[in-house]
Amino acid sequence: MANAPTRLLIAASGTGGHLFPAIALAEKLPDYQIEWLGVPNRLETQLVPKQYPLNTIAVEGFQQGFGLSSVRTLGKLALSILEVRRILKQGNFQGVFTTGGYIAGPAVIAARSLGLPVVFHESNAIPGKVTRFFGPWCNAVALGFEVAAKYLPRAKNVFVGTPVRSQFLDGAIDAPLDLAIPEGVPLIVVFGGSQGAVAVNKLVRESANAWFDAGVYVVHLTGDRDPEADSLKHPQYIALPFYNNMAALLQRATLAISRSGAGSLTELAVCGTPAILIPYPFAAEDHQSYNADVFTSSGAALTLKQSELTAQALQSNVLNLLQSPQELAKMGEKAKAIAVPDSAEKLAQLVREVIET
Repeated sequence: MANAPTRLLIAASGTGGHLFPAIALAEKLPDYQIEWLGVPNRLETQLVPKQYPLNTIAVEGFQQGFGLSSVRTLGKLALSILEVRRILKQGNFQGVFTTGGYIAGPAVIAARSLGLPVVFHESNAIPGKVTRFFGPWCNAVALGFEVAAKYLPRAKNVFVGTPVRSQFLDGAIDAPLDLAIPEGVPLIVVFGGSQGAVAVNKLVRESANAWFDAGVYVVHLTGDRDPEADSLKHPQYIALPFYNNMAALLQRATLAISRSGAGSLTELAVCGTPAILIPYPFAAEDHQSYNADVFTSSGAALTLKQSELTAQALQSNVLNLLQSPQELAKMGEKAKAIAVPDSAEKLAQLVREVIET
C-alpha cells in the first residue's frame, strides 16, 4: 500500500505579506495534503478557499498595556490553542508552517505541545515580537533577509529569501499590459502593499502634475481605503484599487514608489525595478524602515521618511531619477542582486527536511 501523503497545516493570515509567501510555498509541495489556518474576515478568506481547505480560529493581537482587553485576548488565545490542537489531532497533521503574525502563537504552541515540528518564515529584516518569542521553539526559522539572524540568536536560522507569487516567475512577467500606456513612455507605478497607503496616495496626487508635464504616465494602485482615490483625472493617470498582473506592471515600470513591506520589496527585487521607498511609519517596531535600509544600503532604492516628506520633495526626487537613466539602470541591477528567485524551492526543501525526518 502506498504511503499516505504528508499532511501540513499552514498558519498564515491577514495581509499579502503573510499570505503570498505561504501560497508560493504550498504550490511547491504538490504531493502534500495542505490545509490552512486563518482568521475570519481577513484576506485569507478570499485567497485560500479556492485552493486549500480553510480552518478559522478567533484570535487577536495584544494591545499596548495590560487591562481588561488583555484578559479577554488571553482567554481567546487559550481557546484558540485548544482549537488548533483539535484540528491537528483530528486531521493527523505531521507538521505546521507559519509566516508569523498573531495566528502564529496558537499554531506554534499547539503543534509543539503535540510534539509536531514547526517551520517559521520571517520575511522582515527585523523580526517581530512573535518571531523573537516563538522562533527558538521552532525546528527552523526561515529568513527573508540574512540580517534578521542577529536578532534571533537562539533560533535555528536558515536564509532562504521570501517566496513571491508564481506570476513573478512564469511567463506572466513578460505578458502585455491591458492598460492604455504607450510604448516607450516613462511609467511610474505607485503601490502601498495589499492594504494600500493613503498618506502616500495624497503625496503622489499633489506631485503628479509635474510628472505629467515631463511626459510621464502614472499607474496608481490606491487600495480600497482611500476616500479620495478618484479625485485626480488626467489622460496620463490610471488609478485602480488593485491590479492583478503586478509582475508585468513592475517589469514595465521605469520607477516604483512603494511602501517597504517585505512582500513588496521581494517583488521589486525579482523584477529589478528601481524604487523610491516610503516606509510605513507606524509598522510594528518600524520594521519597514529596516527592510528599506537593506535596499538603500545596497543602492537598489532611495528611501524617503514620510514624516519629513513633502509633495515638492517627492516631485523633485522622482524627476531627478527619471533624468538619470544610468542611475535607474544601476538601481535595477542592484535590486536584482538582492532577489532570491528560487526562494519557494529553498523553503519547500527546508519544510521537507524538517517534517519528513
